[in-house]
Formats: sequence, C-alpha cells, structure tokens
Amino acid sequence: MTDGLFPVRRERAEVAPGAVHVPGWLSLERQRELVEACREWARGPVPMRHTVLPGGGVMSVRTVCLGWHWRPYRYSRTADDVNGAPVAPFPGRLADLGRAALVAAYGDGDGDGYDGDGYDGAYAPDTALINFYEAGARMGMHQDKEERSGAPVVSLSIGDSCVFRFGNTVTRGRPYTDVELVSGDLFVFGGASRFAYHGVPKVRPGTADPTVGMASGRLNITLRETGLTG
Repeated sequence: MTDGLFPVRRERAEVAPGAVHVPGWLSLERQRELVEACREWARGPVPMRHTVLPGGGVMSVRTVCLGWHWRPYRYSRTADDVNGAPVAPFPGRLADLGRAALVAAYGDGDGDGYDGDGYDGAYAPDTALINFYEAGARMGMHQDKEERSGAPVVSLSIGDSCVFRFGNTVTRGRPYTDVELVSGDLFVFGGASRFAYHGVPKVRPGTADPTVGMASGRLNITLRETGLTG
C-alpha cells in the first residue's frame, strides 16, 4: 500500500501533539459491518449528497450525516439544504466505537482531559459525518470548527487508501505532514491539534480490498461531539 512516497513502516505514530495515527485498528469484520451500515444510512431519510458550498461550489465527496446534519458552516436537526427531513439518529454503537478509538490513540487516560496525554472517559460523540470518495474526489484543507465542544475528532478509513494531509492551526499551508491512510486505519486529533487544518489531496483508486465489501472508493467516518442541545 505504498508507491514510494511513504515509508513502509506501519506503526502507531503521533503526527502532532494530540494527533495520533493507529494503522489497522479496525478488524476486517468491523469494516464489513460499517460498510453495510453506511449503505443503509446513505439511503436516508436524508440521502447521501454532494454538499453545496455557500459560494455555489459543490464538494466532490458525497456526505451523509447522523445525529446532526452538517452544512457549511453549521449543524441542524433537519436537512434543510437537501429534503427538509430529520437527520437519522446517531447510533450508540458508534459512540462506543469512538470511546474505544480514544483509548487506542491516547491510552487509558490520566484524568486531565483531551490534551493528547490521555483519555478521561467522558467522550460522548453525538454526530457522524460519513464521506464517500469516488475516483478523483478530494477534500481541501479545512478546520472542523462548527462544534462547540473541543473534544477530539475520531476518523475511520475504509476502502481505497488516500493521502491525508495534516497541517497546523494557523494556516492552510505549510507546515503539514502527509500520512497514508489505508483501510482499517484510525486517526484521532484533539488537544493542541483539535483545530488543525487537514484535507485529502488524493485518493488512490484500486487499492481497496474487495473483501471489505467495497470494489472501489473510500469511506471516511468521522465522529464528533457537537456540544449542541435541542
């Protein structure tokens, strides 16, 4: 799963303070389960769609949301920019998966919150953004900052591998680090890196393992705490 741009090593790595890459975290069975679940979620009540940006541009990835509906640059309980339907509920099993992900990334916790040193057990994600990348799709450098909570973002990759560009909290440009994410990988960013710019400049078509249930394309599931009520 490399073309010479990345080292062969596939070990847990702290890319930046509070930003941790855990290769191969999802089992093959769990990946298959998530692929089937994503297919169901993509059918609605709010279908997977290409998000329209405020300036009129259209995102190349397709997105469906759970718990809260995301649109640039806010959350709502109804998909007013799609079909007006209430967003599908956020499953408790995804919250459990998010808590397990933080333990894998940060350890069992030392009670000092989400500073990249530990996990204090209070993580309560209430929304999932599920992005599907077809061949040629990409994601520009951006911050995840619509949330009122500073809890970490949990990112899961299934299907085709990609170049994940993880930057700094000040600018979309350098310095940044390019990380190869392959099917089953976990990436968590919180603490000092919670509001770092990040994006996906390239997906590698044809690198998906068909045994996960996807012939092509990349699924990215991100779990977040919104800090919102109502």
